[in-house]
Amino acid sequence: MNNEQCYYLAVDLGATSGRTILGWEHDGAIEMKELTRFDNPIIEATGHFYWDIYALYHEIIKALQLTARQHITLSSIGIDTWGCDFVCLGHDGQLLRNPFSYRDPHTATVMDTYFEKALPKETVYEKTGVQFMPFNSLFQLYAMRQDGNSALAQADKILFMPDALIYMLTGKVICEYTVASTSQILNPHTHDLDEDLLRTVGLTRSHFGPMTMPGTVVDTLTDEVQRITGQTAIPVVAVAGHDTASAVATVPADPAGLVFLSSGTWSLMGIVTPQPIINERSYELNFTNEGGLNSTTRFLKNLCGMWIYERCREEWGKPSHDELIGGASECPPSPHTFNPDDACFANPPSMTQAISDYFNRQGLPMPETRAALVRCIFDSLAQRYKQVYEWLKELSPYPVDGIYIIGGGSRNQLLNRLTAEACGCTVSCGYSEATAYGNLTVQIASRKNNK
Repeated sequence: MNNEQCYYLAVDLGATSGRTILGWEHDGAIEMKELTRFDNPIIEATGHFYWDIYALYHEIIKALQLTARQHITLSSIGIDTWGCDFVCLGHDGQLLRNPFSYRDPHTATVMDTYFEKALPKETVYEKTGVQFMPFNSLFQLYAMRQDGNSALAQADKILFMPDALIYMLTGKVICEYTVASTSQILNPHTHDLDEDLLRTVGLTRSHFGPMTMPGTVVDTLTDEVQRITGQTAIPVVAVAGHDTASAVATVPADPAGLVFLSSGTWSLMGIVTPQPIINERSYELNFTNEGGLNSTTRFLKNLCGMWIYERCREEWGKPSHDELIGGASECPPSPHTFNPDDACFANPPSMTQAISDYFNRQGLPMPETRAALVRCIFDSLAQRYKQVYEWLKELSPYPVDGIYIIGGGSRNQLLNRLTAEACGCTVSCGYSEATAYGNLTVQIASRKNNK
């Protein structure tokens, strides 16, 4: 490759798979080439569900080795991941065991206990404006304290997932703003972690790194990483560390009024606003306010996305998407739908059985074929999108008209059509690799700003 060209490495880690993508500018646009793609499985062991952060680190190392073998000089590296999960770091600088997965059931009932014994629910929402979900970092930390978790007891620092991987590459401790905003510990008005909430889980502000905004150059690769990979002292940039924040960076800022729908394992549906929206109605409807680029707010709702479909597909031996979606396209509309955000679909041993049990509880028949079940899943998602779209029209400070779909789900033409029909609006699609594109956008802007 042309060494005069500036190349950037985007590490994009999702809750089921990850990828590393090489990016560069060409004729005013960003070009991308996928280098590696790999699974990111949840590991069940010793009664809990974990992520293997060392395996993720190794995948980053492999990508750096690959670029070195191809004689590609990188201008920078950026990492984005899912939110809420974190790593405990010991006083000796070592990671204290693999992090819990947000799908671990140890937080299943902890929210009610927290509101009873720590802080009232209303107070937590007033401080954070974050949607209540049992796996939010606040409740994970509280559950770990209640359980006497030894890693948390010995922790000197808490690192959210992208920050932990940046630490492994650079040795520097940070707290990137957009991923911290998913934790239900960050106050969107002060743009920092809330001391009152930290006290309820036995932590102080010193347990976290300095708040770091997207576009900040953290440091360069350590000597160790340079030796292992054959790379040089490449800068590592804190991009929008939460994958949705990176993806939403690709949504057109104009015209205003577009609802974004980041469609992947999760569906995140919302709007971009200059200020958080925290009021009685947003509390009642359980909307969230998360940090975006340039100090904007992503006002959104976390919804179940392709998780249910992907789990069913896995049970069926992973037939092709064309086969499953093509079959579903030929099916009539589902006579009955289900709530994809019901807790029974969070992480059941069998997703098909969980759907069957749901219909049995409702006294309704289960779809009889795979094609009919896939159609039912997509009809159910479209109906859920319709509900949230109407709420956004009600809560938005500006008129809302139209949905802009980004992420892998943007390629699902059947679901896109069902969404447009259900919501009664225009649906347009952006980048299927929107997260990586947003990651690269921040890296390129950072390099230009720091020249």
